[in-house]
Amino acid sequence: MEERKKEHTLLLEGRNAVLEAFRSGKPIDKVFILDGCQDGPVRTIVREAKKRDTILQFVSKERLAQLSETGQHQGVVAYAAAYEYAQIEDMFALAQEREEDPFLILLDNIEDPHNLGAIIRTANLAGAHGVIIPKRRAVGLTATVAKTSAGALNYTPVAKVTNLVKTMEELKKRGLWFVCADMDGESMYRLNLKGPIGLVIGNEGDGVGRLVKETCDFTASIPMKGEIDSLNASVAAGVLAYEIVRQRMS
Repeated sequence: MEERKKEHTLLLEGRNAVLEAFRSGKPIDKVFILDGCQDGPVRTIVREAKKRDTILQFVSKERLAQLSETGQHQGVVAYAAAYEYAQIEDMFALAQEREEDPFLILLDNIEDPHNLGAIIRTANLAGAHGVIIPKRRAVGLTATVAKTSAGALNYTPVAKVTNLVKTMEELKKRGLWFVCADMDGESMYRLNLKGPIGLVIGNEGDGVGRLVKETCDFTASIPMKGEIDSLNASVAAGVLAYEIVRQRMS
Protein backbone atom coordinates (compact mmCIF):
# COMPACT_ATOMS: atom_id res chain seq x y z
CA MET A 1 0.00 0.00 0.00
CA GLU A 2 1.39 3.38 -0.93
CA GLU A 3 2.71 5.63 1.80
CA ARG A 4 1.79 9.25 2.11
CA LYS A 5 3.04 11.97 4.41
CA LYS A 6 -0.06 13.03 6.28
CA GLU A 7 1.37 16.41 7.21
CA HIS A 8 1.74 17.32 3.53
CA THR A 9 -1.43 15.73 2.17
CA LEU A 10 -5.14 16.20 2.73
CA LEU A 11 -7.34 13.19 2.15
CA LEU A 12 -10.66 14.17 0.57
CA GLU A 13 -13.53 11.71 0.70
CA GLY A 14 -16.94 11.79 -0.94
CA ARG A 15 -18.16 13.13 -4.26
CA ASN A 16 -19.13 16.58 -3.05
CA ALA A 17 -15.84 17.22 -1.21
CA VAL A 18 -13.74 16.17 -4.23
CA LEU A 19 -15.91 18.04 -6.74
CA GLU A 20 -15.85 21.25 -4.70
CA ALA A 21 -12.07 21.01 -4.36
CA PHE A 22 -11.77 20.82 -8.16
CA ARG A 23 -14.23 23.69 -8.62
CA SER A 24 -12.36 25.92 -6.19
CA GLY A 25 -9.10 25.33 -8.04
CA LYS A 26 -7.45 23.37 -5.22
CA PRO A 27 -4.48 21.29 -6.46
CA ILE A 28 -5.51 17.61 -6.50
CA ASP A 29 -2.64 15.13 -6.84
CA LYS A 30 -4.53 11.88 -7.32
CA VAL A 31 -8.12 10.59 -7.50
CA PHE A 32 -9.20 7.02 -6.71
CA ILE A 33 -12.60 5.97 -8.04
CA LEU A 34 -14.53 2.75 -7.46
CA ASP A 35 -14.15 0.62 -10.57
CA GLY A 36 -17.38 0.47 -12.56
CA CYS A 37 -18.88 3.59 -10.95
CA GLN A 38 -20.48 5.57 -13.80
CA ASP A 39 -23.07 7.95 -12.37
CA GLY A 40 -23.28 11.70 -13.09
CA PRO A 41 -21.19 13.12 -10.23
CA VAL A 42 -18.46 10.53 -10.78
CA ARG A 43 -18.36 11.29 -14.51
CA THR A 44 -17.99 14.99 -13.66
CA ILE A 45 -15.07 14.21 -11.30
CA VAL A 46 -13.39 12.11 -14.02
CA ARG A 47 -13.82 14.96 -16.51
CA GLU A 48 -12.37 17.52 -14.06
CA ALA A 49 -9.43 15.23 -13.27
CA LYS A 50 -8.61 14.72 -16.96
CA LYS A 51 -8.91 18.45 -17.63
CA ARG A 52 -6.28 19.13 -14.95
CA ASP A 53 -4.02 16.13 -15.72
CA THR A 54 -4.69 14.71 -12.26
CA ILE A 55 -3.63 11.07 -11.81
CA LEU A 56 -6.78 8.94 -12.01
CA GLN A 57 -7.03 5.38 -10.72
CA PHE A 58 -10.01 3.02 -10.82
CA VAL A 59 -9.74 0.68 -7.84
CA SER A 60 -11.59 -2.07 -6.01
CA LYS A 61 -13.99 -1.56 -3.12
CA GLU A 62 -11.37 -3.12 -0.79
CA ARG A 63 -8.68 -0.66 -1.92
CA LEU A 64 -10.98 2.31 -1.32
CA ALA A 65 -11.83 0.99 2.13
CA GLN A 66 -8.08 0.84 2.90
CA LEU A 67 -7.57 4.43 1.75
CA SER A 68 -10.63 5.85 3.52
CA GLU A 69 -10.35 7.44 6.96
CA THR A 70 -14.04 8.20 7.41
CA GLY A 71 -15.57 5.04 5.94
CA GLN A 72 -17.92 7.28 3.91
CA HIS A 73 -16.06 7.72 0.65
CA GLN A 74 -19.08 7.26 -1.72
CA GLY A 75 -16.75 5.60 -4.23
CA VAL A 76 -14.35 8.57 -4.44
CA VAL A 77 -11.14 9.39 -2.55
CA ALA A 78 -8.59 12.05 -3.52
CA TYR A 79 -5.21 13.27 -2.31
CA ALA A 80 -4.94 17.04 -2.35
CA ALA A 81 -2.17 19.40 -1.39
CA ALA A 82 -2.50 19.87 2.37
CA TYR A 83 -4.93 22.57 3.38
CA GLU A 84 -3.08 25.78 4.12
CA TYR A 85 -4.23 27.76 7.11
CA ALA A 86 -5.19 31.33 6.34
CA GLN A 87 -4.06 34.50 8.10
CA ILE A 88 -6.54 36.67 10.01
CA GLU A 89 -5.54 39.41 7.58
CA ASP A 90 -7.15 37.33 4.78
CA MET A 91 -10.46 37.50 6.66
CA PHE A 92 -10.34 41.30 6.94
CA ALA A 93 -9.47 41.48 3.25
CA LEU A 94 -12.52 39.32 2.42
CA ALA A 95 -14.79 41.57 4.52
CA GLN A 96 -13.39 44.65 2.81
CA GLU A 97 -13.85 43.07 -0.63
CA ARG A 98 -17.52 42.38 0.18
CA GLU A 99 -17.89 45.84 1.77
CA GLU A 100 -19.16 44.25 5.00
CA ASP A 101 -18.32 44.57 8.69
CA PRO A 102 -15.99 41.71 9.70
CA PHE A 103 -17.85 38.64 11.02
CA LEU A 104 -15.55 35.97 12.47
CA ILE A 105 -16.31 32.70 14.27
CA LEU A 106 -13.86 31.67 17.00
CA LEU A 107 -13.84 28.15 18.39
CA ASP A 108 -12.61 27.44 21.91
CA ASN A 109 -11.22 23.87 21.88
CA ILE A 110 -13.71 22.12 19.59
CA GLU A 111 -12.55 18.48 19.62
CA ASP A 112 -15.06 16.75 17.32
CA PRO A 113 -14.08 16.93 13.62
CA HIS A 114 -17.75 16.61 12.60
CA ASN A 115 -18.57 19.71 14.64
CA LEU A 116 -15.66 21.65 13.15
CA GLY A 117 -16.65 20.66 9.61
CA ALA A 118 -20.29 21.57 10.22
CA ILE A 119 -19.31 24.96 11.72
CA ILE A 120 -17.08 25.77 8.71
CA ARG A 121 -20.04 24.89 6.46
CA THR A 122 -22.35 27.17 8.48
CA ALA A 123 -19.72 29.94 8.49
CA ASN A 124 -19.60 29.83 4.70
CA LEU A 125 -23.38 29.87 4.26
CA ALA A 126 -23.93 32.60 6.88
CA GLY A 127 -21.36 34.82 5.16
CA ALA A 128 -18.76 34.77 7.95
CA HIS A 129 -15.36 35.95 6.75
CA GLY A 130 -13.38 33.27 8.57
CA VAL A 131 -13.03 30.76 11.38
CA ILE A 132 -10.31 30.95 14.04
CA ILE A 133 -9.21 27.85 15.96
CA PRO A 134 -6.56 27.35 18.67
CA LYS A 135 -3.42 25.28 18.00
CA ARG A 136 -3.68 23.17 21.15
CA ARG A 137 -6.34 20.86 22.58
CA ALA A 138 -8.53 21.18 19.49
CA VAL A 139 -9.10 19.33 16.26
CA GLY A 140 -7.33 20.60 13.14
CA LEU A 141 -8.26 20.25 9.47
CA THR A 142 -8.64 16.51 8.85
CA ALA A 143 -10.31 14.41 6.14
CA THR A 144 -13.44 14.17 8.29
CA VAL A 145 -13.54 17.96 8.72
CA ALA A 146 -13.13 18.45 4.96
CA LYS A 147 -15.92 15.97 4.18
CA THR A 148 -18.34 17.34 6.80
CA SER A 149 -17.77 20.90 5.57
CA ALA A 150 -19.25 19.77 2.20
CA GLY A 151 -16.70 21.78 0.24
CA ALA A 152 -16.87 24.94 2.38
CA LEU A 153 -13.29 24.36 3.52
CA ASN A 154 -12.16 25.42 0.05
CA TYR A 155 -13.80 28.84 0.36
CA THR A 156 -13.81 29.80 4.04
CA PRO A 157 -10.48 30.97 5.54
CA VAL A 158 -9.48 29.05 8.68
CA ALA A 159 -6.69 30.44 10.86
CA LYS A 160 -4.87 28.67 13.68
CA VAL A 161 -3.67 30.80 16.60
CA THR A 162 -1.49 30.07 19.62
CA ASN A 163 -3.55 32.04 22.13
CA LEU A 164 -7.26 32.72 21.62
CA VAL A 165 -7.50 35.38 24.36
CA LYS A 166 -4.51 37.34 23.02
CA THR A 167 -5.98 37.13 19.49
CA MET A 168 -9.32 38.45 20.76
CA GLU A 169 -7.59 41.36 22.51
CA GLU A 170 -5.75 42.24 19.30
CA LEU A 171 -8.99 42.04 17.30
CA LYS A 172 -10.74 44.33 19.79
CA LYS A 173 -8.18 46.99 18.93
CA ARG A 174 -9.33 46.61 15.31
CA GLY A 175 -12.93 47.32 16.23
CA LEU A 176 -14.37 43.85 16.81
CA TRP A 177 -16.49 43.01 19.80
CA PHE A 178 -17.18 39.50 21.01
CA VAL A 179 -20.22 37.49 21.97
CA CYS A 180 -19.99 33.95 23.30
CA ALA A 181 -22.62 31.26 23.57
CA ASP A 182 -23.41 30.51 27.21
CA MET A 183 -26.51 29.16 28.95
CA ASP A 184 -26.27 31.84 31.63
CA GLY A 185 -26.11 34.70 29.13
CA GLU A 186 -28.79 37.12 28.02
CA SER A 187 -31.27 35.96 25.38
CA MET A 188 -29.71 36.42 21.93
CA TYR A 189 -32.91 38.17 20.81
CA ARG A 190 -32.26 41.00 23.30
CA LEU A 191 -28.69 41.64 22.21
CA ASN A 192 -27.50 43.98 19.47
CA LEU A 193 -25.36 41.70 17.29
CA LYS A 194 -24.67 44.21 14.51
CA GLY A 195 -21.32 45.69 13.51
CA PRO A 196 -17.86 44.05 13.44
CA ILE A 197 -18.34 40.89 15.50
CA GLY A 198 -16.63 37.73 16.69
CA LEU A 199 -18.90 34.84 17.66
CA VAL A 200 -17.22 32.50 20.18
CA ILE A 201 -18.37 28.88 20.47
CA GLY A 202 -17.05 26.67 23.25
CA ASN A 203 -16.01 23.08 23.72
CA GLU A 204 -18.69 20.38 23.30
CA GLY A 205 -18.64 19.42 26.98
CA ASP A 206 -17.30 22.37 28.97
CA GLY A 207 -18.43 25.34 26.91
CA VAL A 208 -16.31 28.48 26.63
CA GLY A 209 -13.24 28.60 28.89
CA ARG A 210 -13.16 31.11 31.76
CA LEU A 211 -10.50 33.46 30.35
CA VAL A 212 -12.09 33.46 26.89
CA LYS A 213 -15.51 34.15 28.43
CA GLU A 214 -14.10 37.04 30.49
CA THR A 215 -12.62 38.53 27.32
CA CYS A 216 -16.03 38.51 25.60
CA ASP A 217 -18.14 41.66 25.69
CA PHE A 218 -21.44 39.78 25.94
CA THR A 219 -22.73 36.29 26.57
CA ALA A 220 -25.73 35.14 24.55
CA SER A 221 -28.08 32.34 25.48
CA ILE A 222 -30.29 30.46 23.06
CA PRO A 223 -33.87 30.03 24.35
CA MET A 224 -34.45 26.36 25.28
CA LYS A 225 -37.92 24.84 25.57
CA GLY A 226 -37.12 21.14 25.96
CA GLU A 227 -36.09 18.88 28.79
CA ILE A 228 -32.36 18.79 27.99
CA ASP A 229 -30.18 21.81 28.67
CA SER A 230 -27.75 22.22 25.80
CA LEU A 231 -27.35 22.18 22.03
CA ASN A 232 -24.62 20.49 20.01
CA ALA A 233 -21.76 23.00 19.42
CA SER A 234 -22.29 23.15 15.66
CA VAL A 235 -26.06 23.66 16.05
CA ALA A 236 -25.47 26.45 18.60
CA ALA A 237 -23.04 28.07 16.15
CA GLY A 238 -25.66 27.86 13.40
CA VAL A 239 -28.46 29.35 15.50
CA LEU A 240 -26.34 32.30 16.69
CA ALA A 241 -24.71 32.88 13.30
CA TYR A 242 -28.12 33.20 11.69
CA GLU A 243 -29.35 35.58 14.39
CA ILE A 244 -26.34 37.74 13.41
CA VAL A 245 -27.37 37.37 9.73
CA ARG A 246 -30.98 38.33 10.56
CA GLN A 247 -29.92 41.44 12.47
CA ARG A 248 -27.53 42.50 9.70
CA MET A 249 -30.36 42.28 7.19
CA SER A 250 -32.85 44.26 9.25
